[in-house]
Amino acid sequence: MSYPVLVADIGGTNARFGILTDAHADLKEFETAKTADFDGLEEAVGAKIFAKTGIMPRSAVLALAGPINGDEVPLTNCDWVIRPKELMESLNLNDVILVNDFEALALALPSLEDDDLQIIGSGKLTTSGTKIVVGPGTGLGAAGMVHADSMWVPVPGEGGHISLGPDTDDEFALWPHIEKEHGRISAEALLCGRGLVRLYRAVTAWKGAKAIYETPSEITSAALAGTDEHAVTSLNVFCRVLGRVAGDLAIIFMAKGGVYLAGGISQKIAGFLAQSEFREAFVAKAPHRHLMEEIGTAVIMHERPALKGLAAYARTPQRFGLELQGKRWRKNQ
Repeated sequence: MSYPVLVADIGGTNARFGILTDAHADLKEFETAKTADFDGLEEAVGAKIFAKTGIMPRSAVLALAGPINGDEVPLTNCDWVIRPKELMESLNLNDVILVNDFEALALALPSLEDDDLQIIGSGKLTTSGTKIVVGPGTGLGAAGMVHADSMWVPVPGEGGHISLGPDTDDEFALWPHIEKEHGRISAEALLCGRGLVRLYRAVTAWKGAKAIYETPSEITSAALAGTDEHAVTSLNVFCRVLGRVAGDLAIIFMAKGGVYLAGGISQKIAGFLAQSEFREAFVAKAPHRHLMEEIGTAVIMHERPALKGLAAYARTPQRFGLELQGKRWRKNQ
């Protein structure tokens, strides 16, 4: 991979950009682009990067919100389609690597500092144990990070689409009021922005009240201020279910390196999470509660952790066991 390297974190709502001029340089970051404001990646790069700098990247490492399969990669929650071969021609790149957006977050986990994190509950974040990152945002993403053979190996997936059911008495009463998505209730159907709205509508229907809020921001603001009991209940259930899903992923991987919550929603409600049932739901995995209590949980407070992960890979790719088959395009190959 030749420098300069363009790194980009392209989600359903926002696209964030940076350029790494060499392995020892600080990452040069650029203004965030709203994906809805542009027809595609090339237009956004032109407006947010090429209009601001004379640095011309020779390679690109892009994190995408969606599964990567073939020469056309549609994003899960926006209308952009990434075509690496066309991208190389239009941006004059020699090398393009595509990774899942939560794979990029996983790449950042080994280099996060204490100041980048807000610890939730007890437990320890160990330096070499398997790590998990999970994050509600436009959708719900998840990935693992396994330390093996002196390398960090990211394990991407679509964990947000696991099925989700009720567990507590109030959830059994609430669940019949939840609107299904694609004929089912998945983790992502509840644990994302639109999922919080779905939860709030279900709570108000369950309580026989009128739903007065329409956006995730309105609901979280009311819940954090304590001004609406149904918003508070909705966010409490959100945190509890997030803890349960995070705990499921942790016990599947035996993630003794810790579980990290990513995304703007987690950052906004970090204080609420710490006081909620998140941690209790996380550790309630009988008969292995004692194992779960040893696993640390934290919210990633770094503003652009995926870019941090992509830059870490671009600087020292040999440090990571990143699977590149079907994810790398080179000019003349």
